[in-house]
Amino acid sequence: MDAIYTAVATATHGRDGRAVSSDGKLDLQLGIPVEMGGSGQGTNPEQLFAAGYAACFASALAVVGRMAKVDVSEAAVTGEVGIGKQGEGFALKVTLRIELPESVDEATGRKLVEQAHQVCPYSNATRGNIPVDLVIE
Repeated sequence: MDAIYTAVATATHGRDGRAVSSDGKLDLQLGIPVEMGGSGQGTNPEQLFAAGYAACFASALAVVGRMAKVDVSEAAVTGEVGIGKQGEGFALKVTLRIELPESVDEATGRKLVEQAHQVCPYSNATRGNIPVDLVIE
């Protein structure tokens, strides 16, 4: 794969530090969630992953929608990324909640969501590695 674009970000002090992109557009305080024993101050890697995956999936849905000549421009994708213990370490799981426009029938919507799941780079990266549930709402 020849990269068209490469994002670069540096994190310091792990989950309780700071993340900064090379262009300075992203500069975030990181914090451990309360549920994991932290203060909850700042964002965390799971929120960043959820936002990135949701945005990427929405773009993939738009691409397959245009190809099928179906207007999904008003679709919304909500990413949920869970983290929990697995064996000696930790693991992730993802749920993508897709709200399609009312004008898209159920069968067409399901087909477009499945096609987007094949096109989306995040879906391709996670396939076979972590569970990803697609929920059409």
